[in-house]
Amino acid sequence: MVALCLLAVVTVIVIVVLNSGGGGGDGSSAPTASRTPVATITAGPAPSGTHITSEPGGRDTAPSDTGTATAGTSDGSSGDTSSSGTSSGTSSGTSTGATSGGSSSGTSGDTSAGTSGGTAGGSTTGGELAVGSTLPDCDPGSVQLSLTSVQNSYSPGETPSFELRATNSGATSCKVDFGPTKAVFTVTKAADTSHVWASDDCPTTGSYLMQVPAHGSTTYTLRWNEKTSSPKCASPKGQQAAAGTYLVQAQMSGYGTKQVSFVLSAD
Repeated sequence: MVALCLLAVVTVIVIVVLNSGGGGGDGSSAPTASRTPVATITAGPAPSGTHITSEPGGRDTAPSDTGTATAGTSDGSSGDTSSSGTSSGTSSGTSTGATSGGSSSGTSGDTSAGTSGGTAGGSTTGGELAVGSTLPDCDPGSVQLSLTSVQNSYSPGETPSFELRATNSGATSCKVDFGPTKAVFTVTKAADTSHVWASDDCPTTGSYLMQVPAHGSTTYTLRWNEKTSSPKCASPKGQQAAAGTYLVQAQMSGYGTKQVSFVLSAD
């Protein structure tokens, strides 16, 4: 009986040992399973890294947009240069025209009057007006004309220039039309009064309005190129006027006729 009891105890021990070894085999799978979530967690940072990489890309775009704005005209730095040039050119161009209160130097005389062989413009205290100006026409009763030759004699190469001055004794400013068919200048030979040139022979422009200020005066300057012309653009025309004494006459309807002599010298 003792022997059987001992055998039974040994058998139980063997079974227990065997069962313990099997349990260890089963338990070894548990750590393997426990490592699987760790692998999943390790893969997680990959999306985080991709997100961070995209942020510098967004920052790179900002300087590009700013550069475009800077290079554009909205900044004004480059625009100032072009604006300055334009302003300078415009100012330079418009300053040659007749202006109200112009200087007596006659710089506005560069304005073309569109006459055949002559240019005109310039003012002392008046100025050129736009066609259609609502300023009233001058009353011949309050405006007097006077005509002078800038020089008594002109040498070869010098341009004969004549000044027709309108003086207003009235208390209201008004306008006078010095266009080539309104203020008609005629150049004739003094010896026989034969026709040499006239502003209305072949005009290329119409009206040339100038303001005559109240109690002031305006001067219209005509420059003749010493070339001949014929009425209605007929021939002969464009020939050089010979040396000699000439008469220049200015006639305006309602204002009468003014006349002065001058000389084209041979040398």
